[in-house]
Amino acid sequence: MNYWAYSLISVFIVSAISFVGIWTFAMKAVSLRRIILYLVSFSAGGLLGDAFIHLLPEAAQAGGSPLSTSLMVLFGIVLSFVIEKIIWRHCHLHQCSAKHHHGRPQPFAYLNLIGDGVHNFIDGLIIGGSYIVSTPLGITTTLAVIWHEIPQEIGDFGVLIHGGFRPWQALFYNFLSGLTAVLGTIVALLLNQTETARLILVPFAAGNFIYIACTDLLPELHKNIDIAQSALQVLSLLFGVGTMVVLRVWIG
Repeated sequence: MNYWAYSLISVFIVSAISFVGIWTFAMKAVSLRRIILYLVSFSAGGLLGDAFIHLLPEAAQAGGSPLSTSLMVLFGIVLSFVIEKIIWRHCHLHQCSAKHHHGRPQPFAYLNLIGDGVHNFIDGLIIGGSYIVSTPLGITTTLAVIWHEIPQEIGDFGVLIHGGFRPWQALFYNFLSGLTAVLGTIVALLLNQTETARLILVPFAAGNFIYIACTDLLPELHKNIDIAQSALQVLSLLFGVGTMVVLRVWIG
């Protein structure tokens, strides 16, 4: 039953990241954007490192056929695309042009909350499934989720503020959206299917992480062409990958 405790502690930590918006109150917009770029770089490296160094080797060792494993990775990529394209309709802060009307939140802000809730539910499934397989895999997967949630939650907080929510409302509703990750973890733990987690959830998680890194995070880095900052972004990305390598050696 240890995996229940580890999973729930991990997913509550992940959900609490939704309060990261408090940290942005004391920062200027220019400084925040500069820091976020490096967080995005590190997050992309962490996600890719977890996918290729931890998740895919674990899926390969699970005994499933190479074809089924590959199909589950592709399913993770395609489903992530569908969520963003159809359900999420993700709105980046600099792309939102809706005006506030009498202080009422705009529809795109609610859509962002719904999409974020669906995404967090999937993160919860992945965390729970990883801990069912093994504690080390659960730890590395949780860290990967945390690293990509930080810049994402900062962005989501900005979208909600721009969409008409007051700061305290944005924090509260962002946290409620984050709690869907807890529900996802509980669902995975109640199913308690080790083989299912190994054969389905683990390669699915790899596909999900690859998609997030390659379509949501890395493209953001191409918007900055300054050579010095680009070099630091590459180093941050490599640091993210390197962290996963160290964790692989340290905790197996």
